[in-house]
Order: sequence, then structure tokens, then C-alpha cells
Amino acid sequence: MRPSFANFKKKALENSDVKQEYENLTPAYTLRKQLIKIRKDAGFTQEELAEILHTKKSNISRLENVNSNISPKLSTIEAYAKAMGYQIEINFIPQAKQHINRT
Repeated sequence: MRPSFANFKKKALENSDVKQEYENLTPAYTLRKQLIKIRKDAGFTQEELAEILHTKKSNISRLENVNSNISPKLSTIEAYAKAMGYQIEINFIPQAKQHINRT
């Protein structure tokens, strides 16, 4: 019997290096999943959104791709959200106490 993804993930996250990398990538994955959700909830395809934003479908696809290593500009995310009838909100959450380098 093959292990489930949940079991694989749980075992992988026991490794501190894997866990740290997973936590580093979580905001990017979360953002991309939210972009896809608001587009689909609004009833638009990537092609339709691209037309609204005067860009190519490939740009929308790359923006939404959770495996993409691009970092979209805030203005791009704002335009995407506005086109779907949303505004963005950014929150800062304190991390566990750690030394901050002030060089």
C-alpha cells in the first residue's frame, strides 16, 4: 500500500531543514491559491482575465502557478484583485523572537 500524501508530508516535515523551507514557501503558495480562488469565484478564465488586464494568458498562468519562481510586483497583485472585485490587505505577523541584524 502506498503512503498517503498527508503521511509523506508529516514525515518530511519532521526534518527541520524541510520544515523551514516549507514555511518559507507557504506565503507564496497561499497567495497563488487565493488568486486562483477569487478568479474562479468571479467566473473568469485565465484568458478572460488576461484580456481585462491587457496581458497574455501565459502571464496569468505564470502568476497563478504554485511552482513558479517569479515574485509578482505588488501593483500586479493589486490590479488582479481589483479586476476580480477585491482589494488586498497585507498583515504582518510577528515571528518567534530571534536576533535581528541591524547592519
